Amino acid sequence: MTFDEYQKQALVTAHDTTSTLGKTITAMGIAGEAGEVLEKWKKILVYQGGKVSDTDILEIKKELGDVVWYVAVLAHSLGLSFEEVIKLNTEKLKDRQKRNVIKGAGDNR
Repeated sequence: MTFDEYQKQALVTAHDTTSTLGKTITAMGIAGEAGEVLEKWKKILVYQGGKVSDTDILEIKKELGDVVWYVAVLAHSLGLSFEEVIKLNTEKLKDRQKRNVIKGAGDNR
């Protein structure tokens, strides 16, 4: 499956993505789901001494899928294909690596 194929499938279950409110809810969903990933990781560190079980991996996998869903839907609502978002990100990271600034601060380094 390509990123754009995934995006089309995600849109089948999407809510309103045309209004400003719909876009805002989608953007907030990215943060919420990312927070759930982090919360699960925190519990692994705090309550399980960093030992990751198969169940933990499955639950994090589900939450990561939710993050990806929201990203794909928000991209569409902004007129972007998921494929072009991923391509731009890959190009940006390759350029940073080539210039030896992969680590550091700032969006446009």
